[in-house]
Amino acid sequence: MSMSTTAQPSTKSKERRLKRYLRDRADDGELYFKGKFIAEDVGLSPKEIGALMVKLSGSVSDLEIEKWSYTGATTWRVAPA
Repeated sequence: MSMSTTAQPSTKSKERRLKRYLRDRADDGELYFKGKFIAEDVGLSPKEIGALMVKLSGSVSDLEIEKWSYTGATTWRVAPA
């Protein structure tokens, strides 16, 4: 097995975990957060969350995901689409 095949499921599962978290939280409406504040909840590093949020912002149809502001760290806005 090459490195890319073994790394794939882990990235996919991290992505699924983050999407599930965002959908649960955005159920009630808008959600604003910084990666470092949800890192423990989703079991990812703030850096991983940032990278996944950029990826998800272009690929998740049922959520609006946007970079909201930057003060010390990116604040993300997530809302049901």
